[in-house]
Amino acid sequence: MKIVVAMDSFKGCLSSREAGEAAAEGIRQIIPDAEVIVRPLADGGEGTVAALTEDATERVTVTGPLGEPVECEYGIIGKRGLADEPDFPLAVIECSGACGLPLVPQDRRNPMYTTTYGLGEVILDAMSKGCRRFLIGLGGSATNDGGAGMLQALGYRMTDADGQTIENGAAGLMYLAEIRETAAQALLAQCSFRVACEVTNPLCGPLGCSAVFGPQKGARAEDIPVMDEALRRYAEKIGEFCESYSTKAATTPSTTQRTSDPDTPGSGAAGGLGFAFRAVLGAELLPGSQLVIQETGLEDYIAGADLVITGEGRLDAQTAMGKAPAAVAALAHAHRVPAIALAGSVTAEESILRGMGLMAWYGINDRTAYDLVTAMQPETARRNMTETAALAVREISGRSGGRSRT
Repeated sequence: MKIVVAMDSFKGCLSSREAGEAAAEGIRQIIPDAEVIVRPLADGGEGTVAALTEDATERVTVTGPLGEPVECEYGIIGKRGLADEPDFPLAVIECSGACGLPLVPQDRRNPMYTTTYGLGEVILDAMSKGCRRFLIGLGGSATNDGGAGMLQALGYRMTDADGQTIENGAAGLMYLAEIRETAAQALLAQCSFRVACEVTNPLCGPLGCSAVFGPQKGARAEDIPVMDEALRRYAEKIGEFCESYSTKAATTPSTTQRTSDPDTPGSGAAGGLGFAFRAVLGAELLPGSQLVIQETGLEDYIAGADLVITGEGRLDAQTAMGKAPAAVAALAHAHRVPAIALAGSVTAEESILRGMGLMAWYGINDRTAYDLVTAMQPETARRNMTETAALAVREISGRSGGRSRT
């Protein structure tokens, strides 16, 4: 019997691989001769580097969101993914590692001044190590600069009316007069970017990043319209730059998905990073789980399996809205392979879970009396995962009596 285990991380508790290995242990207790294949899973946010790269982690000191040094971890892996891409290593980067909200103390949070410059420095570091393919996970940023800081680090000069470099953050964008290319362009022309983006917000307006996400990052009410107007100005200058630059095709980065329209869905992701990636770097914005599944070759494993086991910390109504376990269940359904889910808690209605393509689901804490703090201790969670996986496989395989949560 071939069983594929593809679990998302149980945040604050178990990594994707730890959860998968714990489930695999329970499977082997019931079916010792089963072929159990554990594959990493993530949705492009926190945990993506760990899921895809295991121990192949790089560390580099870069400019943090406040302009102070921070150490950022990212991963480099060999060629995977699409067959027609160049044979270059793939860099897996989470933007939160360089400009994430947790890097800013609560009393210093203000997206008017935070910068994405460090993310550009991480990309440059990966380029210096031979990477030309990039998988970037958006989400959790402390910034609202439209990705201007990142572009500056990559060699795009942004100046005010006096020819001086603009200040960091959205505040600097209010004085942006010109964007110019520099020597970084030649190397960027060899690079391709795929970006994990879970939101569809435009760059500006009532649904834009300033209005929707600014307050979460510490923006004051009076700052939101100022930042929104600064991003409108920025979008205009990016549009002018892209229009003039499009004639220089020989040094233009990949333009497959290139658009400088700030209303394009996803432009408002991570404080406008989605806009910068698509408009200037020609990035493709896709759901994070879809990108991770491509890079891990998960579909090939599922296609020949007898059972698929997925899951995450909580199975709720949001799980069905493009999160990683839903993508795995959909793949299993497409290949007519039964799929079950294991989770720390299950709150979604049965119709939602069945609509995802699941045949059964189990809460790993359902048979315990642990409080939440105890249940989230790694050793406790690992034990509960192993025991629940054993129970699930026993019931589904019919190796003993039992009652299934179906």
